[in-house]
Amino acid sequence: MIKVLIVDDSATVRQVIGQILNNTSGIEVIGAAQDPVFAMKRMEKQWPDVIILDIEMPRMDGITFLKKIMSKRPTPVVMCSTLTESGSAISIKALNLGAVEVVAKPRMNLKEGLHESSRILINAVKAAAQANMKQVRSTIISPAIQPKLNADVIVSAGKPGSNTSSLAHIVAIGTSTGGTQALESVLTRLPVNIPAIVAVQHMPEKFTRAFAERLNSICAVKVKEAQQGDSLLPGQVLIAPGGKHLLVERKGPRLIATIKEGPPVSRHRPSVDVLFRSVAKVVGKSALGIIMTGMGDDGAAGLKEMHDLGALTVAQNEQTCVVFGMPSVAIKRGAVDHIVALDSIAQRILDYSKN
Repeated sequence: MIKVLIVDDSATVRQVIGQILNNTSGIEVIGAAQDPVFAMKRMEKQWPDVIILDIEMPRMDGITFLKKIMSKRPTPVVMCSTLTESGSAISIKALNLGAVEVVAKPRMNLKEGLHESSRILINAVKAAAQANMKQVRSTIISPAIQPKLNADVIVSAGKPGSNTSSLAHIVAIGTSTGGTQALESVLTRLPVNIPAIVAVQHMPEKFTRAFAERLNSICAVKVKEAQQGDSLLPGQVLIAPGGKHLLVERKGPRLIATIKEGPPVSRHRPSVDVLFRSVAKVVGKSALGIIMTGMGDDGAAGLKEMHDLGALTVAQNEQTCVVFGMPSVAIKRGAVDHIVALDSIAQRILDYSKN
């Protein structure tokens, strides 16, 4: 059983999240506290496996409490944050301080909104429970099972032997739980003279812009949230916007970003599978595909398509992953050429750029 502690000053949030999780097999809510001071007293009696943590609370805010947890006894934390610009920015800070997941808290229709996002919440708790905290750096009704769609619903597959030679090399990266820190580790090591990079990080809508802006402020390369029609340019990283799929398409002599609505693929939107398939189809053997830390199997099928069309493919190794889910599945499916540690991925990109 995954033992969960809920820390939120809203009685409604505590009640609804508690009901959702207690009605989920394998999860038990061992307590709920209205602020971190009460939470610390509760944790003296029983330490949870996962903490769901609000940001704005009386007596002590969630960021301060997160710092205390990570310094005392690193524990998987899922931040529960509102879908606002300020909430998004603070959530990115929380991820950099050691939180492993962020879920969006609706600003209106709280009960209904929480139930609608129950699957996301449950998956976040399960992913957090699997987190390897040694790799995390400190800087009511059970939901209906949704059909698991593949990339066919967004983009058709490329065919072996088709004309997929690219006008330029590009790098495609997919990641999820633990990926915010992993991407930062990779991108901050890169100089400006690199091929264009496109990346999917599983993250709620509006959070990806704050994430991209933070990366842009600390990286030599330019990092931005992808917009419809953006050209893929050397020295630039495009991050898929939360809640939408990111594809690479050809427009005359250029490669551009295409943003699409549509259902979740591999239970995610944006989906790594969608990005990787589009790259396989348009760029083929000239591409580099990288799959990094994350729970589940999103990206494994797409990376296999890239691999089968001649692209170079890389997976982050188990020892340096926060959750060795997505890379593990890709490796088992024969989609990976090289398995490397996190601190070696940037060098793989540099080596690829010289070919």
